[in-house]
Amino acid sequence: MLYLIGLGLNKNGISVEGFEVVKRCKRVYLENYTVNLPYSEGMVEEVLGKKLILADRKKVESLEIVDEAKKMDVALLVYGSPLTATTHISLIEEAKKSRVKCKVIYAGSILDAVAETGLQIYKFGKIASMPLWKKSFEPTSFMEIVKENESINAHSLILIDIDLHFKTAIKQLKIAAEEHKIKLDKIIVCQMLGTKHKKFYYKKISELEGEPMKKPYCIIIHSKLHFVEKEAIERFN
Repeated sequence: MLYLIGLGLNKNGISVEGFEVVKRCKRVYLENYTVNLPYSEGMVEEVLGKKLILADRKKVESLEIVDEAKKMDVALLVYGSPLTATTHISLIEEAKKSRVKCKVIYAGSILDAVAETGLQIYKFGKIASMPLWKKSFEPTSFMEIVKENESINAHSLILIDIDLHFKTAIKQLKIAAEEHKIKLDKIIVCQMLGTKHKKFYYKKISELEGEPMKKPYCIIIHSKLHFVEKEAIERFN
């Protein structure tokens, strides 16, 4: 059987159910390519009392894990909630095609944690992802989602590529906003949500450029604010 298990946002964030399942699985993989973990592999192993096998994108998408789950109980541990990344949904579909039983065990995710900013969660629109640009490929389509959200007064959560350092992300954000004619005033940046090192920033981009941001982090471009939201985010200054 295949288990997709959410780790939550800190090293102790796994559910009791997830913890019990991990203990009886023959193989336990830790997915390590969709987000920068705010803790080490060793910390997770210590909490779970289990040796972990790192699983990169090639490993997960090759369906080797599904083949293994035909013969034994296998767990794939995912930071946050296991189905935030579309890769993992595909894994479930492949398991079904292969007649392999699959169970998802959920945990807290960034989609829950951004509510701690004080922004009302039901006022968020579509989620955008900012990739790391390459010399021959500099996509700004994530800003089209921001523009669409703005048209309905919805906040925009921008998830950041695992390889994207904050200084570069801010540079890409400025270029993309200018290209799509989106005026950026103050933005919200959330660092290491759900951990003891969490931090919230609400500043102009020029004020954020020199901040030593720790991974994982995300960016929020807010729309029209309710007065309660405004009071909440201004406390970050």
